[in-house]
Amino acid sequence: MPHLPAPPAELVSFLEGLPDPHILVDDRYRILAANGAYRRLFGTAGGAGGSVVGRTCHAVSHHASVPCDQAGESCPLAQARASGQCERVLHVHHTAQGEEYVQIELAPVAGADGTMGFFVEKMVPLPVAAQPVPSAQGLIGRSPAFQKMLGLVARVAPSRAAVLLLGESGTGKELVAHAVHQGSLRARRALVPVDCSSLPEALFESELFGHEKGAFTGAAQARPGLVEAANGGTLFLDEVGDIPLPLQVKLLRLLETGTYRRVGSTELRHADLRVVSATHRNLQHMVAAGHFREDLYYRLSTFPIHLPPLRERQGDTALLARALLERVAPQPRALQLSGAALALLEAQPYHGNVRELRNLLERTALLCDGDSIGAEHVQQALACGLPPLAGAVAQGAGVLPVSVALAGLSRRPLPDDEALRRAVAAHQGSRSALARRLGISERSLYRRLKTLGA
Repeated sequence: MPHLPAPPAELVSFLEGLPDPHILVDDRYRILAANGAYRRLFGTAGGAGGSVVGRTCHAVSHHASVPCDQAGESCPLAQARASGQCERVLHVHHTAQGEEYVQIELAPVAGADGTMGFFVEKMVPLPVAAQPVPSAQGLIGRSPAFQKMLGLVARVAPSRAAVLLLGESGTGKELVAHAVHQGSLRARRALVPVDCSSLPEALFESELFGHEKGAFTGAAQARPGLVEAANGGTLFLDEVGDIPLPLQVKLLRLLETGTYRRVGSTELRHADLRVVSATHRNLQHMVAAGHFREDLYYRLSTFPIHLPPLRERQGDTALLARALLERVAPQPRALQLSGAALALLEAQPYHGNVRELRNLLERTALLCDGDSIGAEHVQQALACGLPPLAGAVAQGAGVLPVSVALAGLSRRPLPDDEALRRAVAAHQGSRSALARRLGISERSLYRRLKTLGA
């Protein structure tokens, strides 16, 4: 074994007493000391009889012969050597339990002469349920785009910051919202989802804030709202772009002051909650068009996270397919995917993202009578599936986080009042057909016509 520099005894003793896995490495990536927590996590993962001292950190944690930055990954030691300060990255490590996501915090230790001769590396358990391999639950993936998104989730989860999840339909925004909540200090309290797109405008305020007895026809008794149910936990506003404009100011007041009133009450109530919101719409476009409040947009988007579409997650389709097949295959069969089937699955554009992949796998499983799914079963499932949506984005096209089905709505400018009057006068079909021709939702068209008295 090459000669190793003697680590400071006081520093080694200090690391040994820490509960999280820590190692001390030199500038040649060699492990000089490892505390008990690190030895338990990695001692049997890297071979060599469980000994890690004297080996390189990348050989133990990655089973790699070269440092991370030479293998296409970010290397915290190389970054710290360049910046002179603490660096943090997200890596897939080989542990005694298999491959796991681990947050790495690495800090340089200056010697008496001021040079960085040692580095202390800490392994922080990921505060969210995510796996780089197929798993029964949680987020699954290991592509660079997925890891970038996951790194942001891991950073923001323990904080109190409002999170805005942006992504196409079917990218897993609700799963990511659960991950943010799970990694927060509020994880023991409730995560309360609000489906903003399904609530009628007349009932939205009552559902969100609750109402008193007699507040409106049918209010036979007082009822708490979803905000009250989320007190102490997290309120998840799914499809936040569909919140009616008149109610956005009341939501803004809740976010800014933590106070609200039930419908039919003058009593000011307080709520301690964190807000995670999600949308497939282009909120900046909606702000410019006057359909979403600018102040609410900035309040919700303290920490925006873009969820990559499946077509940008190179290599994740196979991982997701194996995990999803366990959930959708008719029981008690245990179906396997052949290599040709996986190759065909990976070649699809998946405009509907993970949701479309799940549907395709469920059809494929129903069409397979044996224990192994071949390419012919996938091809048959593709042939009997739905035709592509009109205007669906091409593979790899655009980064605008909008749903394929509403891509035209998010990109087309809204008509002014005079243009809308002319369109109504010239149109002979249904209201839904007019809405599609104008590139706006039927609900938005109804509001505009009501405002114009048309």
